Amino acid sequence: MFIQTETTPNPATLKFLPGQTVLEAGTADFPTAEAAAKSPLAKRIFAVPGVTGVFFGSDFVTVTKGESTEWDHAKPAILGAIMEHFQSGAPVLEGEAPAAGGHASHDGPDAAIVSQIKELLDTRVRPAVAQDGGDITFHGFERGVVYLHMQGACAGCPSSTLTLKMGIENLLRHYIPEVTEVRAVAG
Repeated sequence: MFIQTETTPNPATLKFLPGQTVLEAGTADFPTAEAAAKSPLAKRIFAVPGVTGVFFGSDFVTVTKGESTEWDHAKPAILGAIMEHFQSGAPVLEGEAPAAGGHASHDGPDAAIVSQIKELLDTRVRPAVAQDGGDITFHGFERGVVYLHMQGACAGCPSSTLTLKMGIENLLRHYIPEVTEVRAVAG
């Protein structure tokens, strides 16, 4: 098994590509070791000293390290953990743990606008941020403000504010005049 790695715009995060499907659908975000209880793969990765976050996409695993941890020390252990997991035949997620990563539901008077927002996020934004090892999902819409949840490499990335304001906000405002601002929300 050959696992490729890619850097992301977030220097604290690396993207690992195991060359096979990680999740059949959606994404799964594990911002803490405790959150990884239902994922044998995430638990193995969190066992590596210095790992502070794990995120799964369809064909990648994004790992975030702590400030005092060097990639030179953590990367070989993470590669080993991913390889051991896939060779073990254990599931990525146990039980009926549905993959997270879906948009929050929203109904009411703004339902048509929210539908447009989600469509633009799914077709224009999420594929691009998945390339960088992250995901962005709809969290809410209120009085012209779109609230988005950033995951994986996007969470805590130094350039995420710029991406949010200059990229996503401009895109949404261009196509949907009712949108006035985009803000990030914490998990």
